[in-house]
Amino acid sequence: MKPISPKLLMLVAGIALATVTAAYAYPGQELAPAAKISIGQARSIALHAFPGKIVSEELEQERGGSGLRYSFDIRRGKVTQEVGVDAVSGKVLENAPEGPNPD
Repeated sequence: MKPISPKLLMLVAGIALATVTAAYAYPGQELAPAAKISIGQARSIALHAFPGKIVSEELEQERGGSGLRYSFDIRRGKVTQEVGVDAVSGKVLENAPEGPNPD
């Protein structure tokens, strides 16, 4: 059996990494360079404010705080809570049950 060439191995690893990275993309990711905190840090802050399972997440421009916020829908039991985290300061801007018409 022929050994796998290092170039081929690097190519396959690069494709796999690109696929995994794309799977973790989120709406508004193009705004991330303006954020001072990462989405990972924002997730931790949001889950501390309302423990549960994150079912959706996005980075959006919205009034309040710095004008740039991570928005998470977090489900715990039958309740879905919307938690907004300022993408510059890390402050929780919103922590309320998701309304009947989620955006």
